[in-house]
Amino acid sequence: MNGLAIEGLSKTFKDQIVLDEVSFDVDKGETLVLFGPSGAGKTVLLRCIAGAVDQDSGTIWIDGHNVTATPPEARGVGMAFQNFALFPHMNAFENIASPLRARKSEPTKLEESVRAIARLLKIDHVLAHAPRELSNGQKQRTALARALAAEPGLLLLDDPLRNVDAKLRFEMRLELPRLLAGREATVIYVTQDYKEAMALGNRIAVLEEGRIAQIGTAEDIYLSPSNIAIAKLFGDPVINLLDVVPDCDERGAFFDLSDQRIALDFLPEKAVGVPCTLGIRPEDFTITKADVPNALPVNIEAETPLNEKTVTLAVTPLGQELLASRPAGTAIHGQDSAGYVFNSRKILFFDSKSGLRMDNSHSNEKRSE
Repeated sequence: MNGLAIEGLSKTFKDQIVLDEVSFDVDKGETLVLFGPSGAGKTVLLRCIAGAVDQDSGTIWIDGHNVTATPPEARGVGMAFQNFALFPHMNAFENIASPLRARKSEPTKLEESVRAIARLLKIDHVLAHAPRELSNGQKQRTALARALAAEPGLLLLDDPLRNVDAKLRFEMRLELPRLLAGREATVIYVTQDYKEAMALGNRIAVLEEGRIAQIGTAEDIYLSPSNIAIAKLFGDPVINLLDVVPDCDERGAFFDLSDQRIALDFLPEKAVGVPCTLGIRPEDFTITKADVPNALPVNIEAETPLNEKTVTLAVTPLGQELLASRPAGTAIHGQDSAGYVFNSRKILFFDSKSGLRMDNSHSNEKRSE
């Protein structure tokens, strides 16, 4: 296949398994975001693909060629890692130009390419500076510019905006997809920022303890996380998690919370009568009056405005805390007491023991005795 294919990649350092039978494909021209917590193995995986670290087992294919035993310089891979790795004896311009000079690019074209990418990354004013004169953010952008300038077929970016200020980071989330798409490169982009992952990736691969726990579009992973850990990684405020035992009777599906029956539009068949962890995101509550049918009465403890939304912390009669969010400027009924109405179509059910999400086959029927 054109692009990248990883088959059964494993890596162990001493007695620690860092990568455990990792397999996935990235299509030519696709940007795959590799997302996961610190220590999940993201950087080691990139270094194995680049050839900087030898895997213990597994196969790496780039554009249909088995490069598992190919030296790094012959893999045609562009890299920008967290540690910058700039040449200290070269100024920013020469660092960015170095892969173009290695290819003996025509001088005028080289100059145009370097300055164009520098303008995009807003470092054109420091091209004459040595690395020691650059801020960490400028160093990171210089390393990114060097990787992009080479126009490789495969581009590996290890959290390249990590040291960039918030304003520029936001701007680059908008600019980078356009830039990468225009170069038709296959890209693996590592980040620990879920918003960045959702903004930049055609697909997201979630790495968890050295394994691919889920891979799919941003919408797939946000709306249908494969387990509780992934559900908690995506979203701000974090998803609400509640221990419940959902059931069905002659009136339909329901669960009990704080001595209140909450009716459901649907219920996964595997969840009927079984202890589960219910997950509901803060935006999937409607805040209303406490006496509205099917509303859970709550006491409002605090409200926090967060620019485009307001986050409400409320406590149920039995002391369970629940976060809800609503668009900024939206009024709610009552200051101390209110009702939370669940959007039951957005509720997720997870197996309490394994943490895995239960499937979407639904049951609203009365249970047979």
